[in-house]
Amino acid sequence: MNILLVGSGGREHALAWKIAQSPLVRRLVCAPGNPGVGKHAELRPEFKVTDAEGLAALAREMQADLVVVGPESALEAGLADRLAAAGIACFGPSARAARLETSKAFAKGFMERWEIPTAGFGVYEKLGEARDALKVFKPPYVIKADGLAAGKGVAICPDRKDAESEISRMLGGRFGAAGARVVIEEFMAGEEGSLFALCDGTRAVLFGGAQDHKRAFDGDLGPNTGGMGAYSPAPVFTPELVGQAESRIVAPVVAAMAREGAPFRGVLFCGLMATDDGPKVVEFNARFGDPECQVLMMRLTGDVVPWLLACARGDLSRLPAAPEFRPQACVCVVMAAQGYPDSPLEGSIIRGADRDFGPHVQVFHAGTRRDEKGALVASGGRVLNVCALGDDVAQARDRAYAAVKAIDWPGGFHRSDIAWRALEPRD
Repeated sequence: MNILLVGSGGREHALAWKIAQSPLVRRLVCAPGNPGVGKHAELRPEFKVTDAEGLAALAREMQADLVVVGPESALEAGLADRLAAAGIACFGPSARAARLETSKAFAKGFMERWEIPTAGFGVYEKLGEARDALKVFKPPYVIKADGLAAGKGVAICPDRKDAESEISRMLGGRFGAAGARVVIEEFMAGEEGSLFALCDGTRAVLFGGAQDHKRAFDGDLGPNTGGMGAYSPAPVFTPELVGQAESRIVAPVVAAMAREGAPFRGVLFCGLMATDDGPKVVEFNARFGDPECQVLMMRLTGDVVPWLLACARGDLSRLPAAPEFRPQACVCVVMAAQGYPDSPLEGSIIRGADRDFGPHVQVFHAGTRRDEKGALVASGGRVLNVCALGDDVAQARDRAYAAVKAIDWPGGFHRSDIAWRALEPRD
Protein backbone atom coordinates (compact mmCIF):
# COMPACT_ATOMS: atom_id res chain seq x y z
CA MET A 1 0.00 0.00 0.00
CA ASN A 2 0.94 3.63 -0.53
CA ILE A 3 -0.03 5.68 2.52
CA LEU A 4 -0.08 9.44 3.01
CA LEU A 5 0.15 10.68 6.59
CA VAL A 6 -0.86 14.30 7.23
CA GLY A 7 0.65 16.31 10.09
CA SER A 8 3.90 17.42 11.67
CA GLY A 9 3.73 16.76 15.41
CA GLY A 10 4.50 14.10 17.97
CA ARG A 11 1.23 12.33 17.23
CA GLU A 12 2.23 12.01 13.58
CA HIS A 13 5.75 10.79 14.46
CA ALA A 14 4.21 8.06 16.62
CA LEU A 15 1.80 7.11 13.83
CA ALA A 16 4.60 7.06 11.26
CA TRP A 17 6.73 4.89 13.57
CA LYS A 18 3.88 2.39 13.95
CA ILE A 19 2.63 2.46 10.35
CA ALA A 20 6.16 1.93 9.00
CA GLN A 21 6.34 -1.38 10.89
CA SER A 22 3.45 -2.79 8.82
CA PRO A 23 4.28 -5.38 6.16
CA LEU A 24 1.38 -3.94 4.17
CA VAL A 25 3.21 -0.67 3.51
CA ARG A 26 5.13 -0.14 0.28
CA ARG A 27 5.52 3.63 0.50
CA LEU A 28 4.85 6.05 3.36
CA VAL A 29 4.80 9.80 2.71
CA CYS A 30 4.21 12.45 5.38
CA ALA A 31 3.16 16.04 4.68
CA PRO A 32 4.67 18.16 6.05
CA GLY A 33 6.35 15.92 8.65
CA ASN A 34 9.35 16.70 10.87
CA PRO A 35 12.93 15.41 11.27
CA GLY A 36 11.80 12.53 13.48
CA VAL A 37 9.11 11.43 11.03
CA GLY A 38 11.78 11.53 8.32
CA LYS A 39 13.31 8.38 9.82
CA HIS A 40 10.23 6.43 8.75
CA ALA A 41 8.67 8.29 5.81
CA GLU A 42 9.35 10.52 2.83
CA LEU A 43 8.70 14.14 3.81
CA ARG A 44 6.81 16.74 1.80
CA PRO A 45 7.45 19.87 3.90
CA GLU A 46 6.03 22.25 1.29
CA PHE A 47 2.44 21.33 2.21
CA LYS A 48 0.32 22.89 4.94
CA VAL A 49 -2.12 20.64 6.80
CA THR A 50 -4.99 22.99 5.94
CA ASP A 51 -4.29 22.80 2.17
CA ALA A 52 -7.02 20.29 1.44
CA GLU A 53 -6.82 20.71 -2.34
CA GLY A 54 -3.05 20.38 -2.41
CA LEU A 55 -3.01 17.33 -0.15
CA ALA A 56 -5.73 15.65 -2.19
CA ALA A 57 -3.63 16.30 -5.32
CA LEU A 58 -0.60 14.79 -3.57
CA ALA A 59 -2.63 11.71 -2.66
CA ARG A 60 -3.65 11.31 -6.31
CA GLU A 61 -0.07 11.89 -7.49
CA MET A 62 1.36 9.16 -5.24
CA GLN A 63 -1.61 6.85 -5.90
CA ALA A 64 -2.36 6.66 -2.21
CA ASP A 65 -4.41 3.69 -1.05
CA LEU A 66 -5.00 5.36 2.31
CA VAL A 67 -4.65 8.83 3.82
CA VAL A 68 -4.27 9.09 7.61
CA VAL A 69 -5.15 12.52 8.99
CA GLY A 70 -3.46 13.57 12.21
CA PRO A 71 -4.47 17.14 13.13
CA GLU A 72 -7.95 18.55 13.67
CA SER A 73 -7.27 21.61 11.51
CA ALA A 74 -6.99 19.39 8.42
CA LEU A 75 -10.37 17.85 9.21
CA GLU A 76 -11.96 21.26 9.67
CA ALA A 77 -10.49 22.28 6.28
CA GLY A 78 -12.44 19.43 4.66
CA LEU A 79 -9.57 17.15 3.67
CA ALA A 80 -11.63 13.99 4.19
CA ASP A 81 -14.35 15.43 1.96
CA ARG A 82 -11.87 16.22 -0.84
CA LEU A 83 -10.45 12.72 -0.63
CA ALA A 84 -13.91 11.14 -0.68
CA ALA A 85 -14.69 13.07 -3.86
CA ALA A 86 -11.48 11.65 -5.38
CA GLY A 87 -12.34 8.09 -4.30
CA ILE A 88 -9.40 7.83 -1.87
CA ALA A 89 -9.86 6.10 1.50
CA CYS A 90 -9.34 8.45 4.42
CA PHE A 91 -8.87 7.71 8.10
CA GLY A 92 -10.54 10.80 9.52
CA PRO A 93 -14.10 12.14 9.53
CA SER A 94 -15.77 14.60 7.17
CA ALA A 95 -15.87 18.26 8.13
CA ARG A 96 -19.52 17.81 9.19
CA ALA A 97 -18.71 14.87 11.45
CA ALA A 98 -15.60 16.61 12.80
CA ARG A 99 -17.83 19.33 14.23
CA LEU A 100 -17.92 17.16 17.34
CA GLU A 101 -14.50 18.71 17.95
CA THR A 102 -14.34 21.85 15.82
CA SER A 103 -17.44 23.39 17.42
CA LYS A 104 -18.06 22.92 21.11
CA ALA A 105 -21.45 24.56 20.67
CA PHE A 106 -22.41 21.93 18.09
CA ALA A 107 -21.12 19.12 20.29
CA LYS A 108 -23.08 20.31 23.33
CA GLY A 109 -26.25 20.73 21.29
CA PHE A 110 -25.76 17.28 19.78
CA MET A 111 -25.38 15.70 23.20
CA GLU A 112 -28.46 17.52 24.44
CA ARG A 113 -30.49 16.25 21.46
CA TRP A 114 -29.46 12.66 21.97
CA GLU A 115 -29.37 12.63 25.79
CA ILE A 116 -25.68 11.84 26.05
CA PRO A 117 -24.44 12.61 29.58
CA THR A 118 -22.51 15.88 29.86
CA ALA A 119 -22.45 19.06 31.93
CA GLY A 120 -25.21 21.67 31.76
CA PHE A 121 -24.29 24.55 29.46
CA GLY A 122 -25.19 27.71 27.57
CA VAL A 123 -23.84 29.19 24.31
CA TYR A 124 -23.33 32.95 23.95
CA GLU A 125 -22.12 35.39 21.30
CA LYS A 126 -22.77 38.70 23.07
CA LEU A 127 -20.69 39.88 25.99
CA GLY A 128 -23.61 41.13 28.09
CA GLU A 129 -25.61 37.93 27.68
CA ALA A 130 -22.62 35.78 28.58
CA ARG A 131 -21.89 37.81 31.71
CA ASP A 132 -25.55 37.71 32.76
CA ALA A 133 -25.58 33.94 32.30
CA LEU A 134 -23.02 33.56 35.05
CA LYS A 135 -25.87 34.13 37.50
CA VAL A 136 -27.23 30.70 36.52
CA PHE A 137 -23.97 28.86 37.12
CA LYS A 138 -22.01 28.29 40.32
CA PRO A 139 -18.25 28.72 40.78
CA PRO A 140 -15.88 27.49 39.63
CA TYR A 141 -16.97 28.61 36.17
CA VAL A 142 -15.96 26.67 33.05
CA ILE A 143 -15.51 28.94 30.01
CA LYS A 144 -14.71 27.49 26.58
CA ALA A 145 -14.04 29.01 23.18
CA ASP A 146 -16.37 27.44 20.62
CA GLY A 147 -13.77 26.66 17.96
CA LEU A 148 -10.29 25.21 17.70
CA ALA A 149 -7.73 26.88 19.97
CA ALA A 150 -4.88 24.33 20.06
CA GLY A 151 -6.03 22.92 23.40
CA LYS A 152 -5.81 26.32 25.09
CA GLY A 153 -9.39 27.57 24.73
CA VAL A 154 -10.64 26.36 28.12
CA ALA A 155 -10.53 28.31 31.38
CA ILE A 156 -11.70 27.25 34.84
CA CYS A 157 -12.36 30.44 36.79
CA PRO A 158 -12.61 30.40 40.59
CA ASP A 159 -14.90 33.43 40.88
CA ARG A 160 -17.24 35.60 38.87
CA LYS A 161 -14.75 38.40 38.35
CA ASP A 162 -12.25 36.06 36.72
CA ALA A 163 -15.02 34.48 34.63
CA GLU A 164 -16.16 37.86 33.33
CA SER A 165 -12.59 38.76 32.43
CA GLU A 166 -12.09 35.48 30.59
CA ILE A 167 -15.33 35.90 28.66
CA SER A 168 -14.24 39.41 27.67
CA ARG A 169 -10.89 38.11 26.44
CA MET A 170 -12.42 35.30 24.40
CA LEU A 171 -15.20 37.34 22.81
CA GLY A 172 -12.71 40.17 22.39
CA GLY A 173 -10.59 38.18 19.96
CA ARG A 174 -8.07 36.27 22.07
CA PHE A 175 -8.60 33.17 19.91
CA GLY A 176 -9.76 34.91 16.77
CA ALA A 177 -12.78 33.36 15.07
CA ALA A 178 -12.57 30.36 17.41
CA GLY A 179 -13.72 32.59 20.26
CA ALA A 180 -16.57 34.33 18.44
CA ARG A 181 -18.88 32.22 20.61
CA VAL A 182 -18.29 30.94 24.12
CA VAL A 183 -19.72 27.96 25.92
CA ILE A 184 -20.28 28.27 29.66
CA GLU A 185 -20.59 24.95 31.48
CA GLU A 186 -21.33 23.76 34.95
CA PHE A 187 -18.25 22.46 36.70
CA MET A 188 -18.03 18.67 36.98
CA ALA A 189 -16.21 17.19 39.96
CA GLY A 190 -14.31 13.98 39.40
CA GLU A 191 -11.28 12.55 37.63
CA GLU A 192 -10.81 13.05 33.88
CA GLY A 193 -9.50 10.55 31.35
CA SER A 194 -9.37 10.00 27.60
CA LEU A 195 -11.12 7.02 26.00
CA PHE A 196 -10.65 6.22 22.31
CA ALA A 197 -12.82 4.33 19.83
CA LEU A 198 -12.21 3.41 16.20
CA CYS A 199 -15.33 4.07 14.12
CA ASP A 200 -16.40 3.03 10.63
CA GLY A 201 -19.56 5.11 10.40
CA THR A 202 -21.89 2.56 12.00
CA ARG A 203 -19.72 0.56 14.39
CA ALA A 204 -17.23 1.42 17.09
CA VAL A 205 -14.39 -0.60 18.63
CA LEU A 206 -12.73 0.64 21.80
CA PHE A 207 -9.07 1.54 21.33
CA GLY A 208 -7.69 1.99 24.80
CA GLY A 209 -7.57 4.78 27.32
CA ALA A 210 -5.05 7.23 28.71
CA GLN A 211 -4.77 10.17 31.04
CA ASP A 212 -2.97 13.38 30.19
CA HIS A 213 -1.76 16.46 32.05
CA LYS A 214 -3.04 19.76 30.66
CA ARG A 215 -1.45 22.30 33.00
CA ALA A 216 2.02 23.58 32.21
CA PHE A 217 3.65 23.06 35.60
CA ASP A 218 3.97 20.53 38.40
CA GLY A 219 1.00 20.13 40.71
CA ASP A 220 -1.41 20.91 37.86
CA LEU A 221 -0.54 24.60 38.08
CA GLY A 222 -0.11 27.21 35.38
CA PRO A 223 -1.94 27.76 32.09
CA ASN A 224 -3.70 25.11 30.05
CA THR A 225 -1.63 23.56 27.28
CA GLY A 226 -2.11 21.02 24.53
CA GLY A 227 -0.79 18.42 27.00
CA MET A 228 2.43 18.10 28.99
CA GLY A 229 2.45 14.32 29.30
CA ALA A 230 0.30 11.21 29.35
CA TYR A 231 0.23 7.61 30.51
CA SER A 232 -1.65 4.43 29.75
CA PRO A 233 -3.37 2.46 31.10
CA ALA A 234 -5.10 4.90 33.44
CA PRO A 235 -6.51 3.54 36.73
CA VAL A 236 -9.56 5.79 36.37
CA PHE A 237 -10.79 3.54 33.57
CA THR A 238 -12.17 0.66 35.60
CA PRO A 239 -13.96 -2.08 33.64
CA GLU A 240 -17.26 -0.77 35.00
CA LEU A 241 -16.57 2.79 33.85
CA VAL A 242 -15.45 1.64 30.41
CA GLY A 243 -18.57 -0.46 30.01
CA GLN A 244 -20.79 2.47 30.95
CA ALA A 245 -18.92 4.78 28.57
CA GLU A 246 -19.26 2.35 25.70
CA SER A 247 -23.00 1.83 26.14
CA ARG A 248 -24.03 5.35 27.21
CA ILE A 249 -21.65 7.47 25.12
CA VAL A 250 -19.60 5.82 22.37
CA ALA A 251 -22.28 3.63 20.76
CA PRO A 252 -25.01 6.32 20.96
CA VAL A 253 -22.70 8.96 19.45
CA VAL A 254 -21.81 6.82 16.45
CA ALA A 255 -25.45 5.84 15.88
CA ALA A 256 -26.71 9.43 16.26
CA MET A 257 -24.09 10.89 13.91
CA ALA A 258 -25.17 8.40 11.26
CA ARG A 259 -28.82 9.34 11.80
CA GLU A 260 -27.95 13.02 11.39
CA GLY A 261 -26.35 12.30 8.02
CA ALA A 262 -22.73 12.75 9.15
CA PRO A 263 -21.38 9.22 9.75
CA PHE A 264 -18.20 9.28 11.80
CA ARG A 265 -15.20 7.45 10.35
CA GLY A 266 -11.90 7.62 12.15
CA VAL A 267 -11.04 7.79 15.82
CA LEU A 268 -13.44 9.26 18.35
CA PHE A 269 -11.64 10.75 21.35
CA CYS A 270 -13.95 10.98 24.35
CA GLY A 271 -12.69 13.21 27.12
CA LEU A 272 -14.62 11.82 30.09
CA MET A 273 -15.16 12.85 33.68
CA ALA A 274 -15.68 10.00 36.13
CA THR A 275 -18.47 11.40 38.30
CA ASP A 276 -20.62 9.90 41.04
CA ASP A 277 -23.32 9.51 38.36
CA GLY A 278 -21.05 7.65 35.95
CA PRO A 279 -18.97 8.93 33.02
CA LYS A 280 -19.89 12.28 31.49
CA VAL A 281 -18.43 13.93 28.39
CA VAL A 282 -16.06 16.84 28.92
CA GLU A 283 -15.29 17.16 25.22
CA PHE A 284 -14.92 15.19 22.00
CA ASN A 285 -11.97 15.18 19.64
CA ALA A 286 -12.19 13.85 16.10
CA ARG A 287 -8.60 12.56 15.98
CA PHE A 288 -6.00 10.90 18.15
CA GLY A 289 -4.98 12.95 21.14
CA ASP A 290 -1.50 14.36 21.46
CA PRO A 291 0.33 13.05 23.51
CA GLU A 292 -2.18 10.23 24.17
CA CYS A 293 -1.58 8.78 20.70
CA GLN A 294 2.07 8.26 21.54
CA VAL A 295 1.41 6.02 24.54
CA LEU A 296 -1.30 4.08 22.68
CA MET A 297 0.99 3.37 19.71
CA MET A 298 3.72 2.22 22.09
CA ARG A 299 1.35 -0.23 23.81
CA LEU A 300 -0.47 -1.50 20.69
CA THR A 301 0.63 -4.95 19.57
CA GLY A 302 0.41 -6.07 15.98
CA ASP A 303 -0.30 -4.05 12.86
CA VAL A 304 -2.19 -0.75 13.08
CA VAL A 305 -2.76 -0.39 9.33
CA PRO A 306 -5.66 -2.88 8.97
CA TRP A 307 -7.55 -0.98 11.69
CA LEU A 308 -6.99 2.39 10.02
CA LEU A 309 -7.97 1.03 6.62
CA ALA A 310 -11.12 -0.71 7.92
CA CYS A 311 -12.36 2.56 9.43
CA ALA A 312 -11.61 4.44 6.23
CA ARG A 313 -13.45 1.87 4.10
CA GLY A 314 -16.40 1.73 6.48
CA ASP A 315 -16.16 -1.89 7.58
CA LEU A 316 -14.65 -2.98 10.90
CA SER A 317 -16.66 -6.21 10.92
CA ARG A 318 -13.90 -8.39 9.47
CA LEU A 319 -11.35 -7.54 12.14
CA PRO A 320 -11.11 -9.00 15.66
CA ALA A 321 -13.49 -7.77 18.34
CA ALA A 322 -10.84 -5.39 19.67
CA PRO A 323 -7.17 -4.57 19.16
CA GLU A 324 -4.66 -5.98 21.61
CA PHE A 325 -2.44 -3.88 23.87
CA ARG A 326 0.61 -4.85 25.83
CA PRO A 327 -0.01 -5.30 29.55
CA GLN A 328 2.93 -2.97 30.20
CA ALA A 329 2.36 0.68 31.05
CA CYS A 330 3.64 3.58 28.96
CA VAL A 331 4.50 7.08 30.17
CA CYS A 332 5.13 10.08 27.91
CA VAL A 333 6.90 13.21 29.15
CA VAL A 334 6.59 16.31 26.97
CA MET A 335 9.64 18.54 26.69
CA ALA A 336 8.47 22.03 25.77
CA ALA A 337 10.26 25.23 24.78
CA GLN A 338 10.76 27.88 27.42
CA GLY A 339 7.84 30.31 27.31
CA TYR A 340 5.29 27.72 26.20
CA PRO A 341 2.30 27.99 25.88
CA ASP A 342 2.25 31.78 25.47
CA SER A 343 5.49 32.68 23.68
CA PRO A 344 7.69 29.61 23.13
CA LEU A 345 11.34 30.33 22.38
CA GLU A 346 12.33 28.92 18.98
CA GLY A 347 15.73 28.05 17.60
CA SER A 348 17.45 26.63 20.70
CA ILE A 349 19.74 23.67 19.97
CA ILE A 350 18.85 20.17 21.20
CA ARG A 351 21.53 17.54 21.71
CA GLY A 352 21.14 13.86 22.45
CA ALA A 353 17.53 13.36 21.34
CA ASP A 354 18.49 10.99 18.50
CA ARG A 355 20.64 8.62 20.55
CA ASP A 356 19.61 4.99 21.10
CA PHE A 357 17.87 4.84 24.49
CA GLY A 358 17.24 1.10 24.30
CA PRO A 359 14.23 -1.03 23.39
CA HIS A 360 11.85 0.45 25.96
CA VAL A 361 12.20 4.14 25.03
CA GLN A 362 11.14 6.16 22.02
CA VAL A 363 11.64 9.89 21.53
CA PHE A 364 9.01 11.32 19.20
CA HIS A 365 9.65 14.70 17.60
CA ALA A 366 6.83 17.20 18.02
CA GLY A 367 8.22 20.63 17.12
CA THR A 368 11.70 20.28 15.65
CA ARG A 369 13.66 21.24 12.53
CA ARG A 370 17.23 21.11 11.29
CA ASP A 371 19.15 24.39 11.04
CA GLU A 372 21.55 25.27 8.22
CA LYS A 373 24.33 23.33 9.96
CA GLY A 374 22.19 20.23 10.44
CA ALA A 375 21.69 20.71 14.17
CA LEU A 376 18.35 19.78 15.70
CA VAL A 377 16.56 22.88 17.00
CA ALA A 378 13.26 23.71 18.63
CA SER A 379 10.54 24.85 16.25
CA GLY A 380 7.33 25.02 18.24
CA GLY A 381 5.89 24.89 21.72
CA ARG A 382 5.86 21.20 22.51
CA VAL A 383 9.12 19.95 21.04
CA LEU A 384 9.89 16.37 22.13
CA ASN A 385 7.81 13.49 23.50
CA VAL A 386 9.89 11.08 25.57
CA CYS A 387 7.99 7.79 25.92
CA ALA A 388 8.91 4.64 27.81
CA LEU A 389 7.37 1.23 28.48
CA GLY A 390 7.61 -0.52 31.84
CA ASP A 391 6.16 -3.42 33.77
CA ASP A 392 4.15 -0.84 35.70
CA VAL A 393 3.65 2.93 35.65
CA ALA A 394 6.48 3.52 38.14
CA GLN A 395 9.05 1.70 36.01
CA ALA A 396 7.83 3.36 32.81
CA ARG A 397 8.06 6.78 34.41
CA ASP A 398 11.58 6.12 35.74
CA ARG A 399 12.73 5.10 32.27
CA ALA A 400 11.11 8.12 30.64
CA TYR A 401 12.69 10.59 33.06
CA ALA A 402 16.10 8.91 32.73
CA ALA A 403 15.90 9.57 28.98
CA VAL A 404 14.75 13.15 29.56
CA LYS A 405 17.76 13.71 31.80
CA ALA A 406 20.09 12.44 29.07
CA ILE A 407 18.85 15.00 26.54
CA ASP A 408 20.87 18.22 26.57
CA TRP A 409 18.46 21.08 25.94
CA PRO A 410 18.82 24.18 28.14
CA GLY A 411 16.07 25.90 26.15
CA GLY A 412 13.40 23.46 27.26
CA PHE A 413 11.39 22.52 30.34
CA HIS A 414 9.15 19.67 31.44
CA ARG A 415 6.92 18.62 34.30
CA SER A 416 8.48 16.27 36.83
CA ASP A 417 5.24 14.71 38.10
CA ILE A 418 3.72 12.99 35.06
CA ALA A 419 1.50 10.03 36.05
CA TRP A 420 1.24 11.14 39.67
CA ARG A 421 -2.42 10.11 39.85
CA ALA A 422 -1.52 6.52 39.02
CA LEU A 423 1.18 6.39 41.69
CA GLU A 424 -0.63 7.93 44.64
CA PRO A 425 -2.84 5.78 46.92
CA ARG A 426 -6.44 5.66 45.67
CA ASP A 427 -9.63 5.33 47.70
